[in-house]
Amino acid sequence: AGALADLRGAWDISHVAFGDLFLEDVRAYRERLLQPLALVPLFPLWQRPTAPLIDAMLAAGVRAHIACLDPTRLDRRLAGRVLDRELLASLGPDIDPCGERGEFHTFVAKGPMLDGVIPVTAGEVVERDGFVYADLRP
Repeated sequence: AGALADLRGAWDISHVAFGDLFLEDVRAYRERLLQPLALVPLFPLWQRPTAPLIDAMLAAGVRAHIACLDPTRLDRRLAGRVLDRELLASLGPDIDPCGERGEFHTFVAKGPMLDGVIPVTAGEVVERDGFVYADLRP
């Protein structure tokens, strides 16, 4: 909240966009967080089906690395890997292809929304507080 308040003043922002798709509790949390800051939350992907969404993102050239995963849902060896069609095809049917049930989180290094590629490689992988994290290094 403090960082957003600072940005609001420095850059005169009025809205914050989130990539959340369907978790009501996460959306409600973000809305509560922004309300006292007089910032409007935007959810442009809300309720979009995740399989066609990940297909569209990959077709558009998005490259995302798995930065964090839940080892009770995914093999820890996937930490740091690029989320591509081959990896997606290897996931079971109970895994959301966008990780929307907390299976994994990604770092986007390339895509049409970026001015260029952010070159990263997977570094050290550590397990902490029940999650597996991959350092992504420049």
